[in-house]
Amino acid sequence: MKFFRAVLFIISVFFVSGVFAQSSSELKKRRDKLTNELEQLNKEYNEVASSKKVSLKQLNILKAKINLREEKIRNINSEVRNLNNQISQSNNTVRSLQAQLDQLKKDYAGMVLFAYRNKSGYNKLMFIFAAKDFNQAYRRLKYLQQFGAYRERQAGYIQNTQKELKEKIQELDKDKKQKSDLLADQEKEKATLGKEKNNQLKEITNLSKHQGTLRKQQRDLRNKIDKANKQIQAVVRREIEQARREAEEKARLAAAKAKAENRAGESKAKTIDKSSTTSEVLNATPEAAKLSNDFLGNRGRLPWPVANGQLVHGFGTYKDAEGITIDNLGYEIRTGDGAAVRAVFDGEVINITDVSGTYLVIIRHGEYFTSYQNLRTVVVSKGQKVNTKQTLGTVATDPSSGEAEVIFGLTKGVTSVDPKLWLTPN
Repeated sequence: MKFFRAVLFIISVFFVSGVFAQSSSELKKRRDKLTNELEQLNKEYNEVASSKKVSLKQLNILKAKINLREEKIRNINSEVRNLNNQISQSNNTVRSLQAQLDQLKKDYAGMVLFAYRNKSGYNKLMFIFAAKDFNQAYRRLKYLQQFGAYRERQAGYIQNTQKELKEKIQELDKDKKQKSDLLADQEKEKATLGKEKNNQLKEITNLSKHQGTLRKQQRDLRNKIDKANKQIQAVVRREIEQARREAEEKARLAAAKAKAENRAGESKAKTIDKSSTTSEVLNATPEAAKLSNDFLGNRGRLPWPVANGQLVHGFGTYKDAEGITIDNLGYEIRTGDGAAVRAVFDGEVINITDVSGTYLVIIRHGEYFTSYQNLRTVVVSKGQKVNTKQTLGTVATDPSSGEAEVIFGLTKGVTSVDPKLWLTPN
C-alpha cells in the first residue's frame, strides 16, 4: 500500500508540473511576441532617427519601446516565478523518489538475505514436506513461488524508480539552467530599459528646442480627440432620446389601442416613460436586449479594432511629454499606415462624422456603443448592420507626426468604460 500511495503522489506531482509547463509555454510565447514587436520598433526608430524632420514620432516610438520592454520584464518575472515553483516541486519529487528508492533497496536487501539463507533446494523441500497436511504443503509451495515473483517485481520497482529519479534530476537541472538564462535576459532588458529612458530624456531635451511646433502638434491632436469625444457623447445622447421617444410612442399607441378595444389595464408589461433608466430605454426592444446580452457575454473576448497594433495610451489619466495631465477615454492604438479598422462586434452604424479631416464611426450594440476615430477612408454607411471583424475603413496617418493611430472608445450608454476589460488580451 505504501508503494501505491507513493506512485499516486508521483503521478499528482507530474500532473501539477504539466500545469506549470503549460503556463510557462504561454509566457514564453508572449515573451517571443514582445521581442518581435521590440525589434520592429527598433527598426522604425532607426528610420525616424535618420530623418531630420521635427516630430513627436521618435519620442512616441521610444515611449512604446519602454512600455513593451517593461512588460517583457514583468513577463520574465512571471516565468521565473513559474520556474521557482517547478524547481521547488521537482526538489520535493526528487526527495520523495530518493526516500522511496532507499526503502525499496532496504526491503530488497532483506529479501535477498532471506533468500540467501534459504537458497538450497533441500531447505525449500524440507519447508514444504514439514507441512502438517497436503493443503499446508500446497500453500507453502505457492508462498515460495509468490516470494520469487515479488522479488522480481521489487527489482523492477527499483529500476523504474531509479529511472524516474534520473529523469527528474535532469529536468531539475534543465529548469535551473533556464532560470539562469532568464535572469541573464532580465538583467540585459533592465540595462537596455535604462538606456532607453536616458534616450527619452535626451529626446525630450532635443525636441524642446522646437517646443512651438511640437506643442502645436500635441494641441491639434488633443483638440481633435476632444472634439471627437464630444461628438460621441452628443450622438449617444441623441440615440438614447430617440429610443426613448420611440418607446414612449409605442407604449402610447398600445395603450390607445387597448382602450379602443376595451382592454385598458390588461397589459402588465413595463412601459418606457420619463422615469425609465438609460439601460431600460436602450433595451426596450427584444432585438436590442439580445444584442446587449450577447455583447456582455463576450466581455474579455472582443477582437481588437486592428489586426496588428500596439497600445500607445490606455484608458485613464496620464501625462504627456510636456507634463500635461490628460484624461483618456479610450485606447490609442498604434498600427501600420493604411491598416484596416474593423468592428469589434455585431451592431448598427449610427453615425459617421468628419472630425478635422478624418472620420469618426460610431456603432451601437444594444445599450453599448463603440467608436473608431481617425479613419482616412470609410467603407460602411449610416444605418448599415455590421458583423464582428467587418472592415469599417482604413486608419489615417498624421502628416505632422507620421503616426498611424486609431482611437477606440467604448461606452455603456453615455458612460465610458475601460476597453481593457472587454478586448482580448493582445
